[in-house]
Amino acid sequence: MTELASDTAMVLAAGLGKRMRPLTASRAKPMVRVAGKPLIDHVLDKLAEAGIAKAVVNVHYLADALEAHVTARASPRVTISDEREQLLETGGGMVKAAALLPDPFFEVNSDNIWLDGPKSAFRELSDVWQPDRMDALLLVVPHSRAHNFAGGGDFSMSAGGGLSRPKPGRVAPFIWTGIQLVSKRLLREAPEGPFSTNLLWNRAIEEGRLYGVAFSGQWFEVGTPAAIAPTEAALKES
Repeated sequence: MTELASDTAMVLAAGLGKRMRPLTASRAKPMVRVAGKPLIDHVLDKLAEAGIAKAVVNVHYLADALEAHVTARASPRVTISDEREQLLETGGGMVKAAALLPDPFFEVNSDNIWLDGPKSAFRELSDVWQPDRMDALLLVVPHSRAHNFAGGGDFSMSAGGGLSRPKPGRVAPFIWTGIQLVSKRLLREAPEGPFSTNLLWNRAIEEGRLYGVAFSGQWFEVGTPAAIAPTEAALKES
């Protein structure tokens, strides 16, 4: 079995959590509890189980409590990327944290829960990673394995794994899970300040360097209070 492509993951945890109101009135969204523990602990526990030793967590909204919680962990070892002064969105957050990250690095959203298939999500990405061809490798999931998701999807994927955007008005067969493996090449010549990772992904699509892997497990979007109970029920059944 090959080694993981990286020993470090960035966990995006700085958002305002507006869709999770009123639960986020007094806590950051990653601290909202699902199945007995905060959302971010579901993610950090998965990192530890996979053998990822280090995590970089960005913070902004109600940052003090979140920082105290995650830095108390022994595994993975957590370093904070501080966005208290300015929320930088997904792309800007990566750029700010870049000096703390190796090349490549995993990136994970803090508001998704997943159940691995035969291999961990990070193993699935590592096994097909080709840094000479890829700026980023996204873990995507078909609609049949996506729970609590009501959108039209994010990407189409070629037989070789190349990702593209769906045509307007079309349902895309694959949804991004919030988990990716990123080359620092993706971050080159990035804008300053807040911006979305979509800007960098679109450039990578144009250059034929954005790829995907179809996740073999089950994925749960936990973006609103209404998603918590069905997610907890599914986790209990598993």
